[in-house]
Amino acid sequence: MTHVVTEACIRCKYTDCVDVCPVDCFREGPNFLTIDPDECIDCAVCIPECPVSAIFAEEDLPKDQAHMTQLNADLALLPNWKSITKRKAALPDADDWKDKTGKLGELVR
Repeated sequence: MTHVVTEACIRCKYTDCVDVCPVDCFREGPNFLTIDPDECIDCAVCIPECPVSAIFAEEDLPKDQAHMTQLNADLALLPNWKSITKRKAALPDADDWKDKTGKLGELVR
């Protein structure tokens, strides 16, 4: 099992979660964070750190977010999605996007 970042992170990209990850499994894209399933050790310390509740254990993933499991794995393999290990500022308009749903079309790869 692994943890999965859901659509709630798109266009927000709060990075509180990366500070607590003991294995540096987060990868950063232009407007989203993903978890590399090959690196995640299923420790769950990132879940309470996410201010938009975007991270779930795979077995607890809401059904409408099931597609995000494979998407996290695919994005983690992209060469331009580099490891992120330190917190940085969220996207400038993150607060405007944090409560929106259905953001998959906004994802920049």
